[in-house]
Amino acid sequence: MTQQGTRATLFNLAANLFLFVIKFLGAQITGSLALMSDAINSFSDSVYSIAIFFAVRVSHKEADEGHPFGHHRAEPVASLLIALLAGILGFEIVKTGVFGLMSPELRTFSMLAVYILLVTMGLKAFMAVYFRRVSKKIRSPALKATSVDCRNDVLVSSIAMLGVISLSTGFSNLDYYAAIAIGLFIIRSGYMIGSENVDYLMGKTAPKEMIEEIEHKVKGVKGVLGVHDVLAHYVGNYLHVQAHIEVDGKMDTRQSHEVGNKVTELIEQMPAVDKAFIHVDPKK
Repeated sequence: MTQQGTRATLFNLAANLFLFVIKFLGAQITGSLALMSDAINSFSDSVYSIAIFFAVRVSHKEADEGHPFGHHRAEPVASLLIALLAGILGFEIVKTGVFGLMSPELRTFSMLAVYILLVTMGLKAFMAVYFRRVSKKIRSPALKATSVDCRNDVLVSSIAMLGVISLSTGFSNLDYYAAIAIGLFIIRSGYMIGSENVDYLMGKTAPKEMIEEIEHKVKGVKGVLGVHDVLAHYVGNYLHVQAHIEVDGKMDTRQSHEVGNKVTELIEQMPAVDKAFIHVDPKK
């Protein structure tokens, strides 16, 4: 596990625990359902942070006898779990908001809740940018999912802010509507994260642009006369590539093998690729 990955996952856990504590205490003091819903969201984020920490750690382990192609599926599995739990959590928050509308309680406005949400929005905006940058550097779908979740949390906290402010206007029911909206956003973010990581686990093909880039690089290798049947699919968050290259039929086995090795090394140097499997075809 890289140092960047370790720092990022531990920072994520610490930040979410901090936000959960201040939101939960603020919700107890102010009685805001929207703030309490956001606190529950932060608690779930803390649980997710632990799962992400171990997933990132496992995914960067070297290949072994039991896992000859590495452990790259660990992160998509963890991200899928996050998506599932997000859906359950979102549903529970929506249900709480609906029941609140059916049996409303008298609550009062408090600037404390506003201050807490402003801190939350600022911290989450920073986290979204930070995790996106780290996820690109270490190719981590789990941290990318965390970045998306942080970005959504800024919007969620904005909705909670509207609910809190509504308590000062006499439209206290907006607090319940804010909770419902928060729940729906959490469900949507869970769906988006889940669908992307299902593709990783199901071996989705690489984008067309990636295939074209591979073909272009291979054609530039000395001794390669042509390339065809290029296939690339995800194994976890990295690609496995298969390709057929054409070489001069007069080449001896040793020479053609060396060309194949050069192509393999070139493809495996691409950041998105883990393994390349090259078949050499002699051309008459």
